[in-house]
Amino acid sequence: MREIPTWPDPATHLRRARPDAATLYFSPAVLQATARRFMQGFDGLVTYAVKANPEPAVLDNLVAAGVRAFDVASPAEMAAVRAACPDAALHYNNPVRSRDEIAAARAHGVASWSVDCRAELDKLEGLDPGTEIAVRLALPVAGAAYDFGDKFGAGPGAAAVLLAEVAARGFTPAMTFHPGTQCADPDAWASYINACADVARTAGVRIARLNVGGGFAAHRSGDAPDLERIFARVSAETGRAFGAHPPALVCEPGRAMVAEAVVLATRVKAVRECGALFLNDGIYGALAEARDVGAPGRFRVLAPDGTPRSGTAAPRTVFGPTCDSLDRLPGPLSLPGDVAEGDYVLFSGMGAYARSLATGFNGYRPQGPVTVDRL
Repeated sequence: MREIPTWPDPATHLRRARPDAATLYFSPAVLQATARRFMQGFDGLVTYAVKANPEPAVLDNLVAAGVRAFDVASPAEMAAVRAACPDAALHYNNPVRSRDEIAAARAHGVASWSVDCRAELDKLEGLDPGTEIAVRLALPVAGAAYDFGDKFGAGPGAAAVLLAEVAARGFTPAMTFHPGTQCADPDAWASYINACADVARTAGVRIARLNVGGGFAAHRSGDAPDLERIFARVSAETGRAFGAHPPALVCEPGRAMVAEAVVLATRVKAVRECGALFLNDGIYGALAEARDVGAPGRFRVLAPDGTPRSGTAAPRTVFGPTCDSLDRLPGPLSLPGDVAEGDYVLFSGMGAYARSLATGFNGYRPQGPVTVDRL
């Protein structure tokens, strides 16, 4: 693993370095603990969805924790995983690929592929017999912040036809689905698992593996999601739906795997008389996901010397640093009344997508990650 300087915690670094750019703080200990939680609790193979955070330090620490399989969506992600773990199993579950991407994936030794239509299956005709190909199912299932089925996946009827074709062409048949991002409802997984069993029966195919996707919710506000409840429901429902010969299980957490391992520290650039705040990060930066899933609800405010602000909280409009008037967090944040220019607002649970979605618009981009022992 790469040697990286480590600070005790974000507050110590902020107090000493006084960064004026938004800064990401990363805890390897938290990430490795989360990886172990998934591997110990989920009854199957745990793969990490690299799209959530492809930082080398993240991949290195997942490998150190024992993760040996990764969900990749592009040749660039495949190369990143190979750099961290040359013998890792690569699952290419982005079901739409160019022929050049397919060639690159074959060169990287992809172990499992997914498809959601006949045309994409035809592109894979040159793969070796026995290669695992999973048919991706889409259902109108509620329970997530937004639905992936609008973009990918086949309905049950089309999926059954496609699954039979996968088997007929000599590939190892499997199925996969994604319940949607930030899904905390075990019923969503149960609906999909039962539908997959119905599809397999209709196709007359015994599937080798069932990938129950990502979608596991990260802790953004309120109580932390009960991941173990979902793990237990997945195992029980698979047994009920498939009977004596259930498929091996796979999951591909991204957000829930890495979110808790990172804190984003933003700095207050200005406090207006009306109470509105300007931060040095916003919807074009590490807070980009606020537009789709709401602003993070877990945050604290520190003075430049590290002292927590504790004034009576009040709702405040929060703007980002760019010259675009759209650069504004949705809804107000309840911030301490004594928050002042130069203070730091630290958002917890920011390991997923914060860095990968940041645009650098107007020259603002989060720096780091700075490695810390604890968050």
